[in-house]
Amino acid sequence: MQPRINCVLVLFALIGVFFPAVVALHAAEARKPNIVFILCDDLGYGDVGCFGQTKIRTPNIDRLAAEGMRFTQHYSGHNVCAPSRCVLMTGMHPGHGYIRDNRGGVSSGSGQEGQEPVPPNWLSLPLTLKRQGYTLGAFGKWGLGPVGSSGDPLKQGFDRFFGYNCQGVAHNFYPTHLWDNDQKLELNNPKFASKQKLPPGKDPQDPASYVSYSGKDYSPDLIASQALKFVRDSKDRPFFLYFPTTVPHLALQVPEDSLAEYAGKFPEEPYVGDNGYLPHRTPRAAYAAMITRMDREIGRIVELIRELGLDEQTIYIFTSDNGPLYDKHGGTDAEFFNSAGGLRGRKGSYYEGGFRVPCIVRWKRRIAAGTTSDRVTGFEDWLPTLLELIGSATVTPPSLDGISFAPTLLGQRQDPRPFLYRESPSYGGQQTIRFGDWKAIRTNLNPAPKANNQQPGSIELYNLAQDPAESKNVAGEHPEIVARAAGLLREQHRTSTHFPIRALDTPSK
Repeated sequence: MQPRINCVLVLFALIGVFFPAVVALHAAEARKPNIVFILCDDLGYGDVGCFGQTKIRTPNIDRLAAEGMRFTQHYSGHNVCAPSRCVLMTGMHPGHGYIRDNRGGVSSGSGQEGQEPVPPNWLSLPLTLKRQGYTLGAFGKWGLGPVGSSGDPLKQGFDRFFGYNCQGVAHNFYPTHLWDNDQKLELNNPKFASKQKLPPGKDPQDPASYVSYSGKDYSPDLIASQALKFVRDSKDRPFFLYFPTTVPHLALQVPEDSLAEYAGKFPEEPYVGDNGYLPHRTPRAAYAAMITRMDREIGRIVELIRELGLDEQTIYIFTSDNGPLYDKHGGTDAEFFNSAGGLRGRKGSYYEGGFRVPCIVRWKRRIAAGTTSDRVTGFEDWLPTLLELIGSATVTPPSLDGISFAPTLLGQRQDPRPFLYRESPSYGGQQTIRFGDWKAIRTNLNPAPKANNQQPGSIELYNLAQDPAESKNVAGEHPEIVARAAGLLREQHRTSTHFPIRALDTPSK
């Protein structure tokens, strides 16, 4: 009997050792993956190393690309900030969305904080993830409604918010305050305007001339610190970390330790503030340093998640809300850095450089490392894609414009996207549609009211496979393609009372 008893004891001992491990393994597999969505602000297609940048160091972003999948034909939701975020958060393109342009806030001259608010229960992405058991935190720039309004992030599914509610306030990286949930957090920074010229008599070459354009509390550092705290606090349950950083949007401001990394690296001419935003003695070094410092903070987020044992349970997305600023605006130099990656157009434009953006997705052991996809994708696709990746495709809201590209991410064959549509009432009024390699664009659809003699532009047509720089309009050679594009442009626009486009919404006489 003794040997049999010993065997039973050994068996129970083995069960005691392995059963908890098996339970833990199944629990890990059953838990939905965390999502870290990093959204840059005005970062161009060519501003990071893995998309061709040679002057600015982005080792952590490049590592995400090396360990995940790059999308070379990914489009932001719009060509400016707020409506691009609305597309991301709703799964609807700008022709159907609620926010279709930047409107309101300090930058509009109203003196009030916050942009046009989205209606209650409008942001399907956070609200749906919330119902799936996620804890949600947003850290950075919001832009979809003032604190306390229907567009407040805390009323649209988020449990935690820290950063700038208003895009206009976000033009200063040393603001007098940030928002901690719905409470104003005063900072140790002097009050100064984010758009001003270097005063007469100040020497542009003297570093002391620029001291008044900084402070003690650098907002990206504070925001990143709170994002790390959110990860630690949420480690025991699935979380959605939305990290809409304000980098590298103007003004050009960065702490001296980061600026020193690029000191003397580039030919420089002081920017004295004569083309918007704040002056800077070494604007090229400042732009590069802002991006490299942001890359450092991204690396800290990734490292913390690894230390917490959540690396393989976390999906990372890295992208930008629109293309880079037009050359020399606010001291930027998109041409010097090749920020648009050789593409035509800048922020505010629907030529490729205005809204084709870098995109990286990493999910260790699920998405093949070092891969690249040329599938056409857009911000409206993230909602259905993420829901499919986390195993919740059945709760995808109806009537979305987005199409899940989860199969592409997981290495499966997928039919091409039928088309991708964008519109904007600003920058003269624009529409664009991409289908296959064809790209159609119309401009001057919303000219200033006094410009009575201006007529809407005709459809321009480009073959992006043959002409990625959109240098040759071939509309005259392909009338049948132009006719198809015209039909799609007409079908995808739905009239907005808040953001009308005169050429599309005014009945012809």
